[in-house]
Amino acid sequence: MSIDDISKSKTMDLGEPILEVNNLSLKYRSRAGMFNRFEHAALEDVQFKLHRGETLGIIGRNGCGKSSLLSVLAGVIAPSSGKVSFDVGVRRALLALGLGFRPDLTGRDNALLSMMLQGETKDQALALLDEVGEFSELGDFFDRPVKTYSAGMRSRLGFSTVLKINVDILLIDEILSVGDAHFRHKAEAAIKEKFDKNRAVVLVSHNAGQIKELCNQALWLEGGVVRRQGNTEDVLKEYNDFVKSLDKINV
Repeated sequence: MSIDDISKSKTMDLGEPILEVNNLSLKYRSRAGMFNRFEHAALEDVQFKLHRGETLGIIGRNGCGKSSLLSVLAGVIAPSSGKVSFDVGVRRALLALGLGFRPDLTGRDNALLSMMLQGETKDQALALLDEVGEFSELGDFFDRPVKTYSAGMRSRLGFSTVLKINVDILLIDEILSVGDAHFRHKAEAAIKEKFDKNRAVVLVSHNAGQIKELCNQALWLEGGVVRRQGNTEDVLKEYNDFVKSLDKINV
């Protein structure tokens, strides 16, 4: 299925959403100095729906709330208000650089633990380990401690592990921006294959070209607020115009 085919499918009946976010807000309380306390709104009134077979790209400047949103979707942190609803029996996995890896364990052991934590049985995870090692292209390093890995090698291990897990929603946080060009292209091709497997993907990236290539929807966050969402090209155009306007101001 091509990207164009996926875009056309948006005009069809997609059925019930696999994920629905309603009035989602996330606030942190902190302090500046000894006595001054303040509240920071990482996300405010975020709303969207995601169906099976759709890929949503989330874009925005540093500190806009992209990673916070993924953490809420993954269940890592709870929202301050609002609701995140999933279809019955939905399994999700968060893929972020080095997430949950123990540096003293080998890549193989970390992959095994990660798959089991994501819901696979031990036997299922063991059966997938060779595929993880092969896709990651880590060679002998797959059986060496993760503390000896470069950032790119950790990204290979993380992506390869989650790729083999049977999940319904894949949440990816910037990890495709790390590593060599060969593996990035390989990872992007693997994500495209998910379009035929009745799954959904949420991808956070600063790379507008990557969002355009992989996603049939986009959501632009600015200061924790959704500035625009919908067709990928329309959202990216408005976001790029916004960034260019800031560049002119700072000249």
